[in-house]
Amino acid sequence: MLLWFTDYLTQYHSGFNVFRYLTLRAILGTLTALSISLIIGPSMIRKLTMYKIGQNIRDDGPQAHLSKAGTPTMGGALILVAVAISTLLWMDLENKQVVIALVVTLLFGGIGFVDDYKKLKGGNSKGLSAKAKYFWQTVFGLGAAIYIYQAAEQPIETTLIIPFMKDVMIPLGVGFIALTYFVIVGTSNSVNLTDGLDGLAILPTVMVAGALGVFAYLTGHVNFANYLSIPYISGVGELVVFCGALVGAGLGFLWFNTYPAQVFMGDVGALALGAALGVVAVLVRQELVLLIMGGVFVMETVSVILQVASFKLTGRRIFRMAPLHHHFELKGWPEPRVIVRFWIITVVLVLIGLASLKVR
Repeated sequence: MLLWFTDYLTQYHSGFNVFRYLTLRAILGTLTALSISLIIGPSMIRKLTMYKIGQNIRDDGPQAHLSKAGTPTMGGALILVAVAISTLLWMDLENKQVVIALVVTLLFGGIGFVDDYKKLKGGNSKGLSAKAKYFWQTVFGLGAAIYIYQAAEQPIETTLIIPFMKDVMIPLGVGFIALTYFVIVGTSNSVNLTDGLDGLAILPTVMVAGALGVFAYLTGHVNFANYLSIPYISGVGELVVFCGALVGAGLGFLWFNTYPAQVFMGDVGALALGAALGVVAVLVRQELVLLIMGGVFVMETVSVILQVASFKLTGRRIFRMAPLHHHFELKGWPEPRVIVRFWIITVVLVLIGLASLKVR
């Protein structure tokens, strides 16, 4: 939006051309989203508290969590507001990649909003039924996959890139739709499963979003793409603005969500942020790198799958409790220790993912 305005102003002063630079708009997008989060956050928390929009705690969870009952939830709405405003302000409104990324994020946020609302209205931790939640995730995820497939202008946009291998690329054809669906829906649910401790999910999301922003910028820059031997995709560089907004909004939310949390993001934030990471990874053709960088999300999801499978097949549990972060809590780790160690793991995994740009 502001890009159009600054383009208009260039006829009066050439200095406004600086806003054409993606790097500047990405920085401004990050700072705008951060500022919105920090400014709106306190009043939103007060209103959530006033209307008694508090977290319901599972009875079968760690006993230390019972004291968190009543902490304001649905704070993810703050993230979505900051991301949407910042992205719309600084993006090129004609860029289809950013539009689809933002739309998918808001749609999945809508699923989370309904889920959170039902939890609060019903006074329990169930929310939407699993069938209803997965139905709408399938509708939106499959819809996005089909749109991205049909909008592809060159074969590389539907080709699977193998990290750390220079010339290994697998054309997916219509299979791209299935892959995209699983990446978006899978990442959405993985982040949601991880969001169980104060700040546990949001900082890894910020780090992965920042790294995907680097991939977006380089993939959308023909010279850098050629130098690094990665595919060049026209227009995808604009996603760095969206990723910057995710980083800024996430850091702003972490200000209030850090231990002990003043507010929880709820499903409205977790489902949306996971979908955002998934769709950006698809658009920059780095689904496998997302699998690496989002290793904490993967571990949390796999722990749940293994726990359920083991209990159904053998009647025994592998972990003391799933997702994985609860297992370590029940082993006696203090909550901050679990959180920070998972953050450290994410730093390492993100660096490995970024190394795939050069190690080929």
